[in-house]
Amino acid sequence: MIRLLLAEDHHLVRGAFVALLGAEPGIEVVGEAGRGDEAVRLAAELRPDVALLDIDMPVMDGLEAAERLAAVAPGCQVVIVTGHGRPGYLRRAMEAGVRGFVGKDHPAAALAKIIRQVHEGRRYIDPELAADALALRECPLTPRELDTLRAAAGGVPVSRIARVLGLSEGTVRNYLSAAVTKLAADNRHAAVRHAKEMGWL
Repeated sequence: MIRLLLAEDHHLVRGAFVALLGAEPGIEVVGEAGRGDEAVRLAAELRPDVALLDIDMPVMDGLEAAERLAAVAPGCQVVIVTGHGRPGYLRRAMEAGVRGFVGKDHPAAALAKIIRQVHEGRRYIDPELAADALALRECPLTPRELDTLRAAAGGVPVSRIARVLGLSEGTVRNYLSAAVTKLAADNRHAAVRHAKEMGWL
């Protein structure tokens, strides 16, 4: 029996996943969460075999949750489900050790098959997303520029970004300016938006 943890922030969608996947032979839904941080907490407590994580969740998204799961529940394999075809997400998912990456439009039977495949130690990547990822240009930003842009999301002031990242305000401004220039954005808010659309943040 595969012990499955489900994390999806939309209650109706999560309920449908629980009902459909819970009815599949050999799969038992042992926990459900509406946020990424809840999924991490439940995984540490329940030790599921597979975690099915929505990529867009409040507080902590599915990719960050996947990274945390590797530490708190190392035996748990992760399948990311997304409603967005942002190829940059695929690259980040692979770096986080995710074993499955699928669209939400997969029928329950196909999703159950992917969960079984991942549980057996194999990998499943949506072919269309994989093709898109191969065509996607590499992220031009350095890891530090990405960290600074990520911290700047939501209009956070430079002084606070500097405190959070342990940098001087001048260094933060330099990183933000470099990111804006490389992305040919009008300002840092546009740079953050563009980087998110590309799946780099």
